[in-house]
Amino acid sequence: HVQLVESGGGSVQAGGSLRLSCAVSGNIYRRYCMGWFHQAPGKEREGVATRDTAGSTRYADSVKGRFTISEDNAKNTLYLQMNSLKPEDTAMYYCAARWGLSGSWCDVSRTQSDYNYWGQGTQVTVS
Repeated sequence: HVQLVESGGGSVQAGGSLRLSCAVSGNIYRRYCMGWFHQAPGKEREGVATRDTAGSTRYADSVKGRFTISEDNAKNTLYLQMNSLKPEDTAMYYCAARWGLSGSWCDVSRTQSDYNYWGQGTQVTVS
């Protein structure tokens, strides 16, 4: 059983920063792709950033230069550092994992159905 638990969301003014965390527990594969998605009301869930087993990262154009995805293997935790936040970043943010696939598969354009496991989400509001 795999569980992903996000935390760190909140309300912030435009230009501010937040760091989201995703704690991973359970059966963790050696080969994986992990990602952050966001979903605004009335819109589809979209990929924001991904990180694969080798540490390669990919970002949506809308967040390049502002967001950074990282992980702490010792803590089994994935992070999303969000800087220079904009009102359009307002959304529910989800952590996702796909075991057994990595490398070039781990593209930010992957959709919701491509991932095996999801967290419950954490709300980010930028005003």
